[in-house]
Amino acid sequence: MKDNEPTLSSIEDYNTLKGSKKRVVWTVILVGLLIGAFFVGAKIYYGEANDSLHVQDPIVKVPVK
Repeated sequence: MKDNEPTLSSIEDYNTLKGSKKRVVWTVILVGLLIGAFFVGAKIYYGEANDSLHVQDPIVKVPVK
């Protein structure tokens, strides 16, 4: 049984994509980059979270069923 999944050894498969399939690949890549840029921009704009709670209670015993 032959798998139809692309492998790392067949990375040149991208060069055989044509038309709408190639546009879909580029759209997915660009949307991923835009989402990542949005989150980076939000992190830069809003800064680090300052509302974290520091707990000093050590874990003494882990409950086991």
